[in-house]
Amino acid sequence: MKLSEIKKHLHKLSKVAFQLPSGDLVPAHFHVTEVGKVNKQFIDCGGTLRTEEVINFQLWNANDYDHRLHPEKLLAVIELSENTLGLDDSEIEVEYQGTTIQKFGLDFDGYQFLLTTKHTDCLAKDQCGIPVEKSKPELSKIQVTSSCAPGSGCC
Repeated sequence: MKLSEIKKHLHKLSKVAFQLPSGDLVPAHFHVTEVGKVNKQFIDCGGTLRTEEVINFQLWNANDYDHRLHPEKLLAVIELSENTLGLDDSEIEVEYQGTTIQKFGLDFDGYQFLLTTKHTDCLAKDQCGIPVEKSKPELSKIQVTSSCAPGSGCC
């Protein structure tokens, strides 16, 4: 999800909730402790220089059960971050403390934000000798458009 999308959703919400991939909710007393811009410059295993930029949200659970993060407060923090850090409309990555710091993608189901799993990948499979997986079409979805019918002369 891009920054413009989360802002659009926050304008329509009365409360902010995040759901983990397991289906559990992040406790309602969480805080967004950071909104940041993360620039990553790296060389993949094939020797190609690459750059990535994401907007990072860090969620944190405090023992402060009396305060809840309301949509307008999160919007204010985002707008301050946009102005101060020069944020563009990049993808959002969310950090959350599990057994270690976990990184998630972000989606929205119409009611709450969904933390989505992220996976590592080789960006230079052609350089590493890793075969590219071919997609396997489902035979039931293939439409036969042959004009070969009995008496048509195609056989």
